Amino acid sequence: MAQLEPSKATRRDFLKVAAGAAGIAAGPWVSRKAQAKPLQITFARESSYVKNFDVHFQNVMAPAYEKATGIKIEYQIQAAGGSAVPQLVSMVENKNGADLAWAQQEWLYRDALVDVSDIAEAVGKQQGGWYDEIKRLSVDKGKWKTVPHSNIGQLMVYRKDWFDEAGIKKFPDTWDEFLEAGIKLKAKGHPFGMSMGHGFADNYSWLYPLLWSYGVTVMDKDGKKVALDSGETAKAVEYVRRLYKEACIEDCIGWLDPANNKAFLTSQISCTNNAYSIMVSAKRDLPEMGKVIDHGLNPKGPTGQRYHALVPVTHGVFSYSKDPQAAKDFLRWMMDPKQLHPWIASGDMYFAPYLHAYDKVPEWDIEPRVKPYHTVLETGKLTSWPAPANRQHGEVINRWIVIDMFTKACTGTPTKAAIAEAVSQLKTIYG
Repeated sequence: MAQLEPSKATRRDFLKVAAGAAGIAAGPWVSRKAQAKPLQITFARESSYVKNFDVHFQNVMAPAYEKATGIKIEYQIQAAGGSAVPQLVSMVENKNGADLAWAQQEWLYRDALVDVSDIAEAVGKQQGGWYDEIKRLSVDKGKWKTVPHSNIGQLMVYRKDWFDEAGIKKFPDTWDEFLEAGIKLKAKGHPFGMSMGHGFADNYSWLYPLLWSYGVTVMDKDGKKVALDSGETAKAVEYVRRLYKEACIEDCIGWLDPANNKAFLTSQISCTNNAYSIMVSAKRDLPEMGKVIDHGLNPKGPTGQRYHALVPVTHGVFSYSKDPQAAKDFLRWMMDPKQLHPWIASGDMYFAPYLHAYDKVPEWDIEPRVKPYHTVLETGKLTSWPAPANRQHGEVINRWIVIDMFTKACTGTPTKAAIAEAVSQLKTIYG
């Protein structure tokens, strides 16, 4: 297995070190300096909650590539929170816009992405191999249509001081223990805040793993048969109804992704499922709170299994680009460890690479409370799991069918009726 050399630099040194490394990088992907080449490549990406990640790209990587090739990199930052997907679809429909991008919901426009198998296979061979689950998203009909970059981990974020005060010295290991802890904390004025609205991460990243831990999937592995209609689904729904009523803040049922960050940082809730952006914000703006935040793995279910949901970052090149090969050259350059390692490090491992060479890099040890996010790569599944990540799955996600099954039950719909409605919608979508 390929291993990356340990980085002895502190985060303050990364810009200096990376500038030198990026500036001298060479290889076939920067060999076109003397040939005809585009003047500019536009790279579209959703803005990062860890601003140093974007700053590093703009101040170090883009200038280094321009110096090496003469090609200017235009970094097109898209607003976070769900607006990127409509923009990407619009680019494809109009055949105009970025040359390459963070390809969110790539099943909507895979035909507009060029084959990047050569890059993905070379990068995997060079850097320890890919985690298997991400291949189910990036590989379509035997070809890599995107190059995986990283995962935005989602875990339970909690106030350790409040848990301690309630006599909960260890984060709950099972969903039953989680409910018990939530009841105690709500009684002390510190309810949980578990997102159940129409977002795209903080809702799916606990409700789907909970469902899986009950032995339930939405579809079978071939994506042909609806698998949701079962007695175990009913048990999971009834559990969430009870968790909501007895342990949660009332308005979490309608939260979009930013809402739980705000509720946590304003001390309204004691626990939620989120990336570690909450801790990043607290350490920066609320240092006393930053000291008492910790992270816990998603609890185990009745099957004894523990699951997490992946939030993938993959990069794809659009076929409408005036020079797709130039965009591919730049993508290959970005994924070289000379560029990728300092870039990942600049974001404090908020973005965890799907490459095994990064499993033991020293950056995981800089902040011990972040290290549990690596476990998400080991136990994480795509939200389509075990079915293919295709257009039908995208419709299920974008219509929040499974999420709404839970929320309707929480607000009064009988369990059987909530499940039956979801199953009916799934059968319509999958035919």
